[in-house]
Amino acid sequence: MKETEKLTATATVKSADRVLDIFELFADRHEPLNLSEISRQLDLPASSAHKLLQNLLARGYLETDKQGKTFRLGYKLFEIGSKYAGRTDMAEEFQYVALKMVDELNESVFMTIRNGEMALYVAEKQSTHPVRFVSHLGMQLPLHATAMGKVLLSGMTDEEIHTLYPDKQLGRLTETTVTDFGELMEQIGRIRVEGVGYSMGESVHGVRCAAAPIYGAPHKITASLGVSMPEARWDPKLWDRIVQAVSLGAKEISMKLYYAR
Repeated sequence: MKETEKLTATATVKSADRVLDIFELFADRHEPLNLSEISRQLDLPASSAHKLLQNLLARGYLETDKQGKTFRLGYKLFEIGSKYAGRTDMAEEFQYVALKMVDELNESVFMTIRNGEMALYVAEKQSTHPVRFVSHLGMQLPLHATAMGKVLLSGMTDEEIHTLYPDKQLGRLTETTVTDFGELMEQIGRIRVEGVGYSMGESVHGVRCAAAPIYGAPHKITASLGVSMPEARWDPKLWDRIVQAVSLGAKEISMKLYYAR
């Protein structure tokens, strides 16, 4: 190998290490980081860190705020992760549990994980009804506007939630979307006590959802399990069955993921 080729190979490997260092840094932190913090934490020249960050932004592996000053993990990592999840225990357990739930309820079942302020759909099992809520893997909806998203928020501390919404502004998707931060925190408090979250047409008009947390470790919510149904099919007895089924289903997946290990 020529000397120039050796230098290029060494530089390439070093750059790859730095990219992985950036991913690992964000994986250990809940809040966004700015350029100087990343540079300091990884002992990188600011110019080198800036170039790496811009490359990762361009590829979707990082996201930035409106001012372009702080960074966090982007959709691309979660997109890759959701595809890989098709081969993991959690996805396998979801399919097993969701199949039973659809057989019992004939309503659609979903699983989401958190991606910043969004709930990322990573698995689904559809009902046989011609009228149903249909998602696609990789779809994202705001945490505050979905039952599954609220469940994911309930696994965060109040401080972490305030950091996620520093200006306490919540976007509106439908006329029933929760836009008051205080009301959102009240709902999160009830989810922590009751173990189930709800949305009543808050992200998609005419669709109700009940969701429960999936735990991958003690007191750590890894994902959320939800059942969605059109309001046109709603009745109290079916809704009670949905709430019970989603709670039991999430516990079963949690048992398989963590408690049975």
